[in-house]
This record gives sequence, C-alpha cells and structure tokens, in this order.
Amino acid sequence: MMCKVLVCVILRPMPSVKCSLREEIGEAPGVCSLLIDLSLSAVMVAISDSLAWELVKRNNSFMRKKNGQTRRSGAVTFSIERGNLMSKSSYKYSGLANSKSIDITATPDNRAALTKKTKKAASSGKSGNAVIALNKDFRRVENTIKSQATDNYYRPDLKSEALAKYTVVYRANRAAKGVKKAVPIKRGRA
Repeated sequence: MMCKVLVCVILRPMPSVKCSLREEIGEAPGVCSLLIDLSLSAVMVAISDSLAWELVKRNNSFMRKKNGQTRRSGAVTFSIERGNLMSKSSYKYSGLANSKSIDITATPDNRAALTKKTKKAASSGKSGNAVIALNKDFRRVENTIKSQATDNYYRPDLKSEALAKYTVVYRANRAAKGVKKAVPIKRGRA
C-alpha cells in the first residue's frame, strides 16, 4: 500500500512545534498527512559576515548602479543601506554584512547622530542599534567618534571614514542653519 505524505521542512527545531499524523477522512484510503503546527514567531539564524556578504553583494534592494550596465563598461555600484559610511558596495563598508557597523547621519534638527550595531542586532531588527547624539563642538565630537570606533577596538579600520563623514554632515548642518554659506556647485568651464 502506498502512502502519500505531506512534509514541512523546519530549519531550526522550536519548542512550540506540534506534530501529529492523522488519516484524512474523505480522501482515498491510504493517504496520510503530516501536519506541523508552527507558531508565528520569526526566528533569525546567525550566519557569518562573509556568508552574508556573498548573499547580498550582487543584488539587494539598497544597490544603485551608475554609468553603465556591466562592470566591464565602467559601472559604479553604490549602496544606500544604514550602516554604510561611504555608500560604496563593498564588504568593508557594508552595513548589512558586517556584525559591527558605524553610521553617522544628520538628524531633522540639524545635528548629527552616531549609530552602532549592538549584540542584539543579530536577533532583532531596528532595536539592535545604539544611537549616540553628536551635539557638542567639533573637537569633542571627534573625540567621541574616536572613542566609540577605535579606542574600544570596535571598528578601527573605519576611523578616517567616520571622521570624513562627520565633517560632511557638520558642514551641511552649518549651511542648513544659515551659519555658513553653502558651497557653490562647480559647473565646468564657462
């Protein structure tokens, strides 16, 4: 006698999984179903940083390609995800693939904020980020960025990129406040 079985594959066993085998009433004799009742809880699986980069490096929703369709024709690939200091699509700067990432952003009140991933970021979404307000004078903020990124061995390779990004955000905020005039756009030869 043949028995047709419906099976669900589970990646990680959960304590809330209930399995039962029953014979369907009203179907042909000998047809069985394996019913697995899954609770609606999301489970995030921890993977290595290099594997995450291999999964997202060619295609993700944050990529922006400019100047050509292929790499051979001179395409430049940018990435606009949170945690990417330089907006380049590379493993070093990726906020998606790295378990430790730093980002400096402008806030709506014309200030800056430093965002770091915490250990909870692997198991939760947005709540896994620590936001530090950067609202002191330039030198004190520079020391804050150095102490958060390099002095505690968090991401010492991103020290110069973080300081460069803060300089750009600082200048933009001063222009938005009206303290300093905006830098004129160069239009080429006239």
